[in-house]
Amino acid sequence: MTKKKVLTIGTLIVIVSFVIFVYVRYFFVFGEGVKAGEMNYFVLKGYVFKTYEGRLIQTGYKSTGGAAIQSNEFKFSVTDSAVADSLMLSSGKNVELHYKEYIAPLPWRGVSEFVVDKIVSVR
Repeated sequence: MTKKKVLTIGTLIVIVSFVIFVYVRYFFVFGEGVKAGEMNYFVLKGYVFKTYEGRLIQTGYKSTGGAAIQSNEFKFSVTDSAVADSLMLSSGKNVELHYKEYIAPLPWRGVSEFVVDKIVSVR
């Protein structure tokens, strides 16, 4: 094999490996599910990329210190403005949210690996 052919094949392998890495890290949906709890807060924030960020309080988890009940927080981002508008009106209510989990966040998608894509119910 010539030096040029080896260099071309090596370059293609590096480029394909990089594309696969970026896809798996930032765009592959690692998991999805539904979380339920009380909507604590929901805000639009950011310096360059304005993203919707929220926190859901899930109750009923036992703490390690005995019989006390401890709450668990679910921090999430929202990319769909229609879902975000509905969640803005749901502060303090019990909600069930469907989410997708990514391995790493993107700046324009939010600061969380969990991205809520629809509201299952609001009570």
